[in-house]
Amino acid sequence: MRPVPTTCLFLLLAWTGAVQGAKTLDLYFIDVEGGQATLAVAPSGQSLLIDTGYTGFGGRDTVRIATAAKDAGVKKIDTLLITHFHDDHVGGVANLLDRFQVVTFLDHGPSIETHEYPAPYVAALAKGQHRVVAAGDKIPIKDLDVTVVTAAGKTIGGQGEPNPNCAGITERQSADETGENSQSVGVVIQFGKFRFADLGDLTWNKELALLCPENHVGKIDLYLTTHHGGESPKAIWGMTPRVAIMNNGPGKGGDPAGWKNVMASPGLEDLWQLHFALAGGKDTNVPDTFIANVDANDQGRYLKVGALADGSFTVTNPRNKFSKAYAVK
Repeated sequence: MRPVPTTCLFLLLAWTGAVQGAKTLDLYFIDVEGGQATLAVAPSGQSLLIDTGYTGFGGRDTVRIATAAKDAGVKKIDTLLITHFHDDHVGGVANLLDRFQVVTFLDHGPSIETHEYPAPYVAALAKGQHRVVAAGDKIPIKDLDVTVVTAAGKTIGGQGEPNPNCAGITERQSADETGENSQSVGVVIQFGKFRFADLGDLTWNKELALLCPENHVGKIDLYLTTHHGGESPKAIWGMTPRVAIMNNGPGKGGDPAGWKNVMASPGLEDLWQLHFALAGGKDTNVPDTFIANVDANDQGRYLKVGALADGSFTVTNPRNKFSKAYAVK
C-alpha cells in the first residue's frame, strides 16, 4: 500500500477538521402538548424562542423548553417571538420568566379577539424590551437572516415566484379567519443557503394570500406545519420543502387530511412528527423511527435539527438516537 503524500494528508485533515468544526444553526422542536415551541440557536449562540406552550401543569412546558435549552447551551432567551395570543402559544410566558431572562419580546400587537394583551404577558413585558413586528421586518439575530413574512393579518409584499399549485383553490368561510390564528407571525429563518419556514397557526385564507398566485416565501428546506399538522391548501407545495416537522400532539393536529397534504408535497423527502397522531392510525402516521413521542403517555421529547450554511442539515430523534442527514442539493 502506497503511503499518502504529506500534502494530501494535510489537506484531508484540514478539511475534516473544518467540517467537524463548522458551526450550525440548531433548531429544537419542543413538545408542548400539541402547542408549539421552537428554539433556534444561531452559530453566534444567540437564541430565538418561538412561543412558550401552556401555563400551569407544574410549569411542564417551560421544563421541556429548559431541557432543550440546556442541550443547546442556552442560558437566556435573547428574543422571544409570540406568534399569536392563544393559550397554547403564549400561556407559558410567566413560567418561562421564572427560569430565563428574556431580553426582547416580539409580537403582532394586541389580540384581535380581546383587543388587548393577556395580563401575564403585560407583566412579562415590564422585564424586557418590546417591539411589534410587521410583515417585511427583519429580526436581528447574528449570523442569521430572519424575515417576518406574515403578521397581524398582512403578508410580505414584493415580487414572488409563480406558484403552479394554486389552480382551483378557493378561500374558505370560517370563524377562524377572523380570529387570532389569522394574525400569526410567520418567519423564514435563513442561514447561508439553508431556509426554514415557521408560519405559526396561519389560517387557510392567509396561507393563500402569502402563497397565491405568487409564492412570497420562496423555496425552503425545512417546513414546520401550520395548525399543528391540520389541513392546509396545496399552495404550500410551492415552497417545495425537503423535510417537514409536524408539531402535533397525540390528539391535537396531525389529522389525516393535513398529513396526506404534507406527504404529497412534491420533492418532500421525509416527514417527522412530535407525536403519533391517534386519529390517524398506522396509515397516516410516519414510521415510529421518525416520531419523537410514540404513545399518549407523553414523555415530552423534542426533535432537533442541525443545519450548515451550505444548505445541508441533519434531523435527530433523541428518543431512539436516530439521525438522518440531508446532503447539499
